[in-house]
Amino acid sequence: MNQPVNTTVPAPGRVGPNAIIRIAEALESFEGRERVEALLEAAGLAHYLDAMPETMVDEREVTRLHVALRELIGVEGAKAVSRDAGARTGDYLLARRIPRPAQRLLKILPAPLASRVLMTAIRRNAWTFAGSGRFEALPAYPPRFIIEDGPICAGARAEHPLCDFYAGTFERLYRKLVQREARVTETACQAKGAEACVFEVRW
Repeated sequence: MNQPVNTTVPAPGRVGPNAIIRIAEALESFEGRERVEALLEAAGLAHYLDAMPETMVDEREVTRLHVALRELIGVEGAKAVSRDAGARTGDYLLARRIPRPAQRLLKILPAPLASRVLMTAIRRNAWTFAGSGRFEALPAYPPRFIIEDGPICAGARAEHPLCDFYAGTFERLYRKLVQREARVTETACQAKGAEACVFEVRW
C-alpha cells in the first residue's frame, strides 16, 4: 500500500518587530517620511503606516522589506540604511532588553571573556532575529556569528554582502559592552553564493 505523501509546508519563522521598525526609522532619517511610505507600500506592508508592529512578525515580511529597500534606493543605499537600522536595534536592546547589572559586568570583564558571555546571550535569543534560519556562534578570536537561511538576504543574488542589519546590531552591542573599537564585518553572504552568512568581530 502506498504511503500518503506529506505535503505540509513548514510554517514560516517569526522575528522581532525591530526588523521592520528600525528600517523605517533609519530610512526616514536618511531620506524622509515619503520614502518610508513608498517602501512599505512596495513591500506590501502598508498596514504598518498607521502603526508599527508591536509583536513578532512573519519573517517573509522582513525579506520583502529588504528586497523593496534595495529596489527603492539601490544596494549601496540599502546597505547604509540597514547598518544604521541594526545599530538602532542594538540601542533598543541596550535600553530595553539587556539588564543594567549585566551591562556593567560585561564592561569590566576582559574583552575575550565579555565576548563569550555576550555571545551566549545572543545565541540564546537568536530565534528572535534569525527566524527559521540556523544560527551558530564561534567564540575563538576573531569571534564569528553564522546565520544560514536568514530572512534578510533570502533569495537574493548580489556582488556584495547584504546583511548589514545584523552586522550593525552585533557591532553596536560589542562596542558598548565588550570593546569600544570593535568592528563587525560580514565576510561571507549567501547572496554571494556562500553556504551561510558569516560575521567576524575584530578589535
